[in-house]
Amino acid sequence: MNTLLKHSILAASLALAFGAGAAQNVLTAVKAGAAPKLDGVANDAVWANAPEIKVAMRGGKNLPEGKTNATLKAAYTADTLYILVQYDDATNSLRRAPYQKQANGTLIKLKDPADKGGDNNLYYEDKLAFIWNIGGSIKAFGKTGCFEMCHDNEPPKPYGNKYTETAGELGDIWHLKSVRGGLSLGQIDNQYVDHTRYDKEKAEGAGRHSDKKTGGGYANMNLVNGKPEFMNKDGKAANKGGTYWLNVADKAPFDDSKFVAGDEVASILVEKFQGERGVIDVGGKWEGGKYTFEIARPLKTTSKYDVQFDKLDGAYEFGVAVFDNAQVRHAYHRGPLVLKFAK
Repeated sequence: MNTLLKHSILAASLALAFGAGAAQNVLTAVKAGAAPKLDGVANDAVWANAPEIKVAMRGGKNLPEGKTNATLKAAYTADTLYILVQYDDATNSLRRAPYQKQANGTLIKLKDPADKGGDNNLYYEDKLAFIWNIGGSIKAFGKTGCFEMCHDNEPPKPYGNKYTETAGELGDIWHLKSVRGGLSLGQIDNQYVDHTRYDKEKAEGAGRHSDKKTGGGYANMNLVNGKPEFMNKDGKAANKGGTYWLNVADKAPFDDSKFVAGDEVASILVEKFQGERGVIDVGGKWEGGKYTFEIARPLKTTSKYDVQFDKLDGAYEFGVAVFDNAQVRHAYHRGPLVLKFAK
């Protein structure tokens, strides 16, 4: 991130910290008598009793004027944290680089012609992300929020890299990818960020990494002899009642005779993560221009790359980002947010 932008964010966050707006940045988790159902409906009793905070988001590709507004609520039981997130998004974007059948019978993968590498803003998916300051290790997080890890002026990437400043600074990333787990499997991709710098051969993702898995995940489905290797066993085109993902349990050999010109089929295989990468559950839906997500994660895990909600009298700094059919160009808020637990 450039110095001028960091200074402007610092000023805004300090103003909040010492003004009346400070309380608006504190998300208070209430004790739940019963766990909410993760269905994206948010009609559970606990949500009616939980205070909400409003988060103004800006700078997001494809959103009207780059803006949206999110509301957050939180609750907890003896072993689990629950977070309700709702935000405006006029479009339910699921067409993540599908294969499309052409008039001549060939299948091509739809691509954003403006994408210069890792910057797809046309044929992608809606996403939501949280970043948590693990154990307060990221020293400047309390001033600049998750912007401390954004380095958007670094070539060769069109949107820079993500990493912490020094060794030992760790952030926990909850990366909800609607096609690759969020809506398809009810699962959030558990990741983390450290101080690793970009290296074309050794660290193309710079400081962003995935937690360990023992099975499952997602993978691109390539063409074999000009055709996708698999299709959904129901034989439906994604744009005619099917899905833009293919669950491994539903795959069948591709039958070209079932599709006509203009039909689209999934290019991504999905299966639930097993292990540390799969500890975050979610239920969500898009309706009437708004997303509703209900997230559940154990208060404590066994991974050093996860934030541990082990002190109910503690304060946990985090940030939120919203992606509207954008690979990286997300909407953001200024300054840090803080989670606290009601006694």
